[in-house]
Amino acid sequence: MQKTLFAKTGKKVGTVTLNDTIFNSEVNKTLLWENVTALLKNRRQGTAHTKTRAEVKGGGSKPWRQKGIGWARHGSIRSPIWRGGGVVFGPKPRDYSMSIPKKKKIKALISSLSAKAKENKIFVIEDLDLEAPKTKVFADILKNINITKEKTLIGVDKINQNLKLAGRNIPFVYIKKVDDINCLDILSAQCFVMTKKGLEKLEQRCATKKS
Repeated sequence: MQKTLFAKTGKKVGTVTLNDTIFNSEVNKTLLWENVTALLKNRRQGTAHTKTRAEVKGGGSKPWRQKGIGWARHGSIRSPIWRGGGVVFGPKPRDYSMSIPKKKKIKALISSLSAKAKENKIFVIEDLDLEAPKTKVFADILKNINITKEKTLIGVDKINQNLKLAGRNIPFVYIKKVDDINCLDILSAQCFVMTKKGLEKLEQRCATKKS
């Protein structure tokens, strides 16, 4: 698969060949679902906590006598049917995390890259080395390759300080090292932009662990 190689000015300076086994493989939707589910579960803190009637303060004495006043019988203000009482079957702190084998993670990443490539939403740029941390300069680079206000993931081999500072003020741009990118990052973005070195490192990462 051939992709256009862009300069920072938006000029086409050549082509790059994408590895077909990574960017043109079959999309495994089941594997993607499994990985995305695990990633979302691993984000959960699991700290939700409600008190049962045994943990609610008060209720040491019977609210009123059992018979003779025409009111319903009650033994404690901690009862779940009382306001301020305990909660029945409420959430308790728990661990939601799921573990996924490394090979499955890589195969899911390959599936997400193939899906994005088939949508023609992968862009390769020579480099993103900025002389100064200027947001306007970075925004102009994206505009030059026809990316405007689309949720965009930037994949680089390493994040320099100027790029980090220039990109943090653009709400639809997310910058990550290709070593840290997962299938959820790819699927969540509308466009995926890589530097040439970032592409090489990503292909190396997928090629060494996918087998």
